[in-house]
Amino acid sequence: MPTGEPANLEGLFDAGDGLPESLPLDPMPTLAAWLEEAWKRRDEPNPNAIALATVDVEGRPSARIVLCKSIVADPGYIVFYTNYESRKGRELAANPNAAAVFHWDHADLQARIVGPVVRSPAGESDAYYASRELAKRLGAHASDQSRPIGSRQEMIEKVGETVAGLGVDLDALAGAGDMQIPRPAHWGGFRLWAREVELWVGSGSRIHDRARWTRELTPEGEGFNAGAWSASRLQP
Repeated sequence: MPTGEPANLEGLFDAGDGLPESLPLDPMPTLAAWLEEAWKRRDEPNPNAIALATVDVEGRPSARIVLCKSIVADPGYIVFYTNYESRKGRELAANPNAAAVFHWDHADLQARIVGPVVRSPAGESDAYYASRELAKRLGAHASDQSRPIGSRQEMIEKVGETVAGLGVDLDALAGAGDMQIPRPAHWGGFRLWAREVELWVGSGSRIHDRARWTRELTPEGEGFNAGAWSASRLQP
């Protein structure tokens, strides 16, 4: 029969390796550490994959998987690259806000980031573009991402026309050499600034460990001036 005393559930609902009882003042270093640890697993493909959600001018959401290429813990943003004229690029131009989710199933970890989005500086996009494989750089030139095309063969021919137009050496394309080609103006990086971060640590009991951090962001130059984080634990 109930005694009126709280039950001792230690062990049954163990917090395990959850978030520290005293939450970090800043969630971004923890997020960066989670990604760094995920990179160490050779059997985990694309540990930097995120689900990125955007909204069009009529308020209709869309989501897709993109690759996070950098977590800049201070001042607190993540970086991804895409075609600026793609569906997500057009939606971000109309409504420069997004939400992203990391999920590492093997570790039972998840992170959500919500905030405003700005284009990366041109020099940063140039540097990343130059580091890519030649075929990927050509694809960025050739593809009018998200636009219709008649067939797969037509797309291949379009790439061929791009190769010819840029004067790409076939040996370089085959991997026997390389060459520099300029980054197309329609392709580059975005920075998603974290206004809200939620970290989630799974538990077999379903009493997950979950916390959210929020802060104010004030536009400043090409980015934002960030206020202090405020943290709170959430029920699962």
